[in-house]
Amino acid sequence: MRFDQIFPIAQWLPNYSSRDFRADFIAGLTVGVMLVPQGMAYGLLAGLPPIYGLYSGILPLFLYAFFGTSRQLSVGPVALVSLLILSGVGAFAEPGTDYFVTLAISTALIAGVIQILLGLFRLGFLVNFLSHPVISGFTSAAALIIAFSQTANLLGIQAPRSNIIHEILGYILAHLAEVHLLTLGLGLGGIVFMLLVKKLHKSIPNALATVIVGTILVWYFQLDQQGVQIVGVVPKGLPTFSIPKLDWQILSDLFPLALTICIISFIESLAIAKTIESQHKEYKVVPNQELFALGLTKIGGAFFQSFPTTGSFTRSAVNNEAGAKTGMASIISAVLISLTLLFLTPLFYFLPKALLASIIVVAVRNLIDYKEAIHLWKTDKKDFISLIGTFLATLTLGIQIGVLTGLILSLLLIIYKASRPQFAVLGRLPDTKTFRNVLRFPEAIEEPGIKVVRFDSQLFFGNAEFFRESMEDLITAPGQPRAVVLDASIISSIDSTGIQVFKGLIHYYHNHQVQFLVSGLIGPVRDTLHRNNLLQLIGERNIFLRAHDAVTFLSNTPDSTPQNPIWSQEAIQTNLKNP
Repeated sequence: MRFDQIFPIAQWLPNYSSRDFRADFIAGLTVGVMLVPQGMAYGLLAGLPPIYGLYSGILPLFLYAFFGTSRQLSVGPVALVSLLILSGVGAFAEPGTDYFVTLAISTALIAGVIQILLGLFRLGFLVNFLSHPVISGFTSAAALIIAFSQTANLLGIQAPRSNIIHEILGYILAHLAEVHLLTLGLGLGGIVFMLLVKKLHKSIPNALATVIVGTILVWYFQLDQQGVQIVGVVPKGLPTFSIPKLDWQILSDLFPLALTICIISFIESLAIAKTIESQHKEYKVVPNQELFALGLTKIGGAFFQSFPTTGSFTRSAVNNEAGAKTGMASIISAVLISLTLLFLTPLFYFLPKALLASIIVVAVRNLIDYKEAIHLWKTDKKDFISLIGTFLATLTLGIQIGVLTGLILSLLLIIYKASRPQFAVLGRLPDTKTFRNVLRFPEAIEEPGIKVVRFDSQLFFGNAEFFRESMEDLITAPGQPRAVVLDASIISSIDSTGIQVFKGLIHYYHNHQVQFLVSGLIGPVRDTLHRNNLLQLIGERNIFLRAHDAVTFLSNTPDSTPQNPIWSQEAIQTNLKNP
């Protein structure tokens, strides 16, 4: 592997120009300004002191700039991973405690190691087993859970930590009388203010503007003395180096959570990186290198008090729109966060928690992908069921069970589609030698007494029974044909179960006095049939190069006793040697 493949920064740094730096500087400042309030909000969402959200916006950004293949992806704390930390680590420690912080940081280390191992062993393809509908359903449900989980901070009430939506709603409804109206007004005002600012001008950092205005209001009117909860003292200074605590008990407790974060964070980051990559032609996103880079950001961050990080939808989009050219933009964002920690943390003392909650609500609203559900309802009911199933499981059973449900639904959908591939009845297009699916081409003509069919898959144990039933149904329906032609041009392989079904089918047709012909066999399949003596069982005179040849042959031999084989035994042997 080349040096610049391990360190993608070497691909752009040698030709880096002052013009690139100006663009990166503006983009880096823009994202950094956005990350300050978001980082604190996501730290709070994760059940940690807000300062840990800022810690998570330093070293991970530096590391990704060196090792990541996307030049616009912005990593750092995100809402979904923060919620996973809250729900997963919350099972072993009380949120906000020192032990909770320890476990959250240890989770970053474990998840990072898993991602690096997946990258080193080139296992990035495994995420393909989570289909897009499943990811959409999970993300939409998680966004709703995240939004509703902030209602306690928005309402000014104390609520138990939960990632199951009916538990959250049930508690809120039971304690509506405890709502702190001043806090509610501040939180709702923050949401409206951010949306208005965004509508006024997209380039204005609406979250930071909301934090500044809200903090001044709380300070000036002393709203903290009237029941509004504030952040309070925010430690000053950069995160110090510390070795994450890790033993077998912690590893066994946190491994399922770390694996979930590993998968979700990679899918989220890769989806963002691929989307942005399509707008830039000068580089290519490499999935396995992304696994390696994201793993390093988690491991490196864990040694400097960072909880798990990943690519952010909103900040990456802003980074790209602001004109970022390279990973230097992320480095500049990290420098800004560092300067904030060194000099500006006292300014956050009067920051109301209700505004951090409103920042989260506004940030996750775009993750609810209802348009995809509507689209799938109209176009693909099976994928729609996968989306809704994952959505409901995540809402009612929790985040981690939702991920597991989505994975199971994805695998079941793959198995179902593989077990029931398309089985098409073909007809000849007028005035041609071409055969097409009669359902898609109504003008295609079927020859009287002859059924031409095509099986659009490999023939293996998972779909062999479907193949047998489909082939047998052809001659059990009214109007039994005198001959069936199997167009095998799309059958790429046949396993031992498929061979047994194929043999049984030949005997079945023979017993029903239906001639069975095969066309379009590719080399590897011919080899398999030959090794299992099926070519002889089918009969060389019943094997053809094209469906047209087979139908023409049958049309010229109405008594179904062909005398002029298309392939001689010598021809078959030649094709076996030269597939």
